[in-house]
Amino acid sequence: MRLPMRTLALAAGLLLAREAAAQSLIGVAAPLSGASSILGQQIRAGAAAAVEAGNSAALEVADDACNGEGGAAAARRFVAARVRVVVGFLCTEAIEAAMPILAEARIPVITVGVRTDSLTDRRHKTGWLVYRLGPRADSERQAVGRLLTRLWASELFAIVDDGTIYGRELAESFRLAAEQAGLKPVFVDTFRPQVDNQIGLVGRLRKAGATHVFAGGDRDDIAIMGRDAAALESGIVIAGGEALRAPAGEVPLAKGTLMIALPEWADIADQAVVASLAEREIVPEGYVLPAYAAVEIALAALGEADAAGGPLAASLSGRDFRTAIGTVRFDEKGDLAENPYRLFRHDGSGFKPVTAP
Repeated sequence: MRLPMRTLALAAGLLLAREAAAQSLIGVAAPLSGASSILGQQIRAGAAAAVEAGNSAALEVADDACNGEGGAAAARRFVAARVRVVVGFLCTEAIEAAMPILAEARIPVITVGVRTDSLTDRRHKTGWLVYRLGPRADSERQAVGRLLTRLWASELFAIVDDGTIYGRELAESFRLAAEQAGLKPVFVDTFRPQVDNQIGLVGRLRKAGATHVFAGGDRDDIAIMGRDAAALESGIVIAGGEALRAPAGEVPLAKGTLMIALPEWADIADQAVVASLAEREIVPEGYVLPAYAAVEIALAALGEADAAGGPLAASLSGRDFRTAIGTVRFDEKGDLAENPYRLFRHDGSGFKPVTAP
C-alpha cells in the first residue's frame, strides 16, 4: 500500500526532528532525591522550559543525589546516552565524581551551583571541561574588597567580624584589599556574636571616629549593630555580605545598610522569559533561571560548534552569550569573566541595587 505524499513528508519531518534532537541531547544533573530535591526540581523545571522555548534539543535527566555515588552514576548514564553537554550539578561531591567520566568522553559541563574554587583552578591538571555559571567560593570576598575600597576611599572605615570562618575571611579579605589600595581602617576588632546588644562595640567604633564599618557576620548581629548605632545617633553606615539575605529576625535591618551579594535573578531576568515561566506555572526562584540560562548557553554553543565543525568546548569559551539572566562570558578557566556580586542598599523595606563606583 502506497502512503500519501503528505503522510510520507510528515513522517520524514518527524524523523529529522528526532535525529536533530538526538544530535543536541543535553544532560541535566540535579539532586532529585534527598534533602536537596527541591533545588533539583528547580533545575529540571528551568532546563525543560528552556528546551521547550528553543525547540531544538532533548534532555536526558539524571538524579545525582548530591553525592559521589550519584554523580558517577549520572555521568555513566550521560555517556551511554551520548549527550553532548551537561548542565546542572549543585554539589561538589557529585560533580567531582562525575567529571573524570565525562572528561574521558570529552563532554563539557555547565554547572549552576558548585562554588568550589579548585573545580576550575585545576583545569590544566585535570582536563575537566567545567564552565561555572554561578560564582566561585572566593567571588564574594573579592567583590567586598573591590566595591568597598572604591566606595569608601575617602571615608573613615572600620572592619569587624564575628570570629567565624566566614566572617573572619570576609573581614580579612577586605582589610588586605584596603591595604593594597593604600587605605587603612581606623578600627579592627572581633565582636561577640548572638548577644542582645552591641552598644559597647558601637561605642568603640564611634570613639575611633569610624563613620562606616564592614561587619563580617550574620543578619541578626548586623541588625542589632544598626539598631544600637541609631540609638546612639552615631550615624555609622554598616555593610555586610550575602548573609544579610537570611530571613528577617526580631530586629529589622537599619535603613541604609549595605550588602554585597548576588542579585535576585527574577529581578534582572528577561521579563518575557519570566512571563513564559508563569504561563507554565513555574515560579522563577532558586535555580530555575540559572538552569534556563545554562541550557540557552548550551544550545547556542551547540549551534556554533555544528556550524563550524569544531569542538563544543571551543564554542563555550571566549564569546558572549545572551541569556535570560543577562550576558554571560566564561574566562579561560571556565569561570564567569565578570564577578556577579553587586552592591545593594536597604531602603527600609528591602534591598535595592546601587550603582557602584
